[in-house]
Amino acid sequence: MEYKINDLTDSQREVEVTLPYDEIKKEIETEVQKQTKKIQMPGFRKGKVPLNMIKKMYGDALEYEASEKIANSKFWQVAKEKELNPIGQPQLMDIKFKPGEDLLFKVRYEVLPELEVKDYKNLEIELPDLIVKDEEVEHEIEHIIKANSTTEDSEVVGDDKNYLLNIEVQRVDENGNPVPDSKPETLDIDLSNERVNSEINKNAKGKKAGEYFTFTFKDESAKKTDDKEETKVEDYHYKAKINSIKKIKPPELNEELIKKVTKDKLSTEQELRDGIKKDIQAYYNQRVDELLRDKLLHTIVENNDFIPPQTMVKNVLDDLVKQEEETIKKSGYKKFNREEAEKKLEKSAELEVKWFLIKRAIEKQENITIADEDLKDLAKKDVERTGLPEDKLINYYKTSNINEKLLDKKLFDFLREQSKIKKVNPEILINKETEESK
Repeated sequence: MEYKINDLTDSQREVEVTLPYDEIKKEIETEVQKQTKKIQMPGFRKGKVPLNMIKKMYGDALEYEASEKIANSKFWQVAKEKELNPIGQPQLMDIKFKPGEDLLFKVRYEVLPELEVKDYKNLEIELPDLIVKDEEVEHEIEHIIKANSTTEDSEVVGDDKNYLLNIEVQRVDENGNPVPDSKPETLDIDLSNERVNSEINKNAKGKKAGEYFTFTFKDESAKKTDDKEETKVEDYHYKAKINSIKKIKPPELNEELIKKVTKDKLSTEQELRDGIKKDIQAYYNQRVDELLRDKLLHTIVENNDFIPPQTMVKNVLDDLVKQEEETIKKSGYKKFNREEAEKKLEKSAELEVKWFLIKRAIEKQENITIADEDLKDLAKKDVERTGLPEDKLINYYKTSNINEKLLDKKLFDFLREQSKIKKVNPEILINKETEESK
């Protein structure tokens, strides 16, 4: 048996095999005999049809079918001997055989590529410098106060915005006449909401229940004509009758309220403000970490681009499509289209496979592993949180997928330490990235 292995891509191989007829003659004959025992013809018992009649009816078809089985068997023999380690289902691409002549065939298969990853250190990464602003803390304080406010009936809409109105509103023309086919609609309006039409706030002031006020809503829409974009503004006029008025009574931001909303963790206004600022900053830090991961992933993949095993890509794509299908079915927003989903998610599946293989290669190159000491350190942190003994926690870690998570964190920490990270004003960074994407 002679064979040659050709590298087609980083992850695709093709083996060409030549088998002299003398080596496979007995196997061909054995396979043909197996097939003849299954053949049945009128006037003959099953398996007792004369060979010359079978030959006349089937020609070389039985020998050719036997050659395919032998080709499959010999491929796996070569795969075992030479440790080819194919993944997925190998494909028989070509086979040439005539009785009495050598058997030639080609099998194409995929393997996990051996990557020598480069350019994953000293990467220059720009990240937004997200810092909590005082107005963000103030906004959260306002939200707390509003969420704990009470209401009381009021005779008239006062000068401030702390009012809830129940109104019956109808679209009218410029003269105040109801628009044909328009119907009155009952709405609850919170005048303290920033998104409320400014005319509603202005024109409702001083009004009592049973009285009317009007307001106009301007609808701006962009329209393209002759490659020019024009903004069209259309006015919608409304007349509203006030059904009821409630005055919003915000509570005092005192120790009692602060203890209530923090479940006795905090008691002073300064502690509350510091706590809010800390929570928002922690959220920002998490977002920046996620952005750093994403930038590192994309940059390293771009620096080490290769064709990944399509078997793995297909498996990941199938999982992503299945998740998409479940999400769409739950939302009930639209019908699921598999072809559209596959097209949309194909690049994501490919990127996921590329990163998985690159990640493994970097871990191997840098000898990044999870040792027993790492599990012990984690267990010590979790003892307080779970109340479980350290040895039980370690045993649990060894049987769960915690190793993979720890390994991922260890790799990320390593890549972060090796990168040159620059914090940039968020607006400047957005403008820069927008320009680069054009």
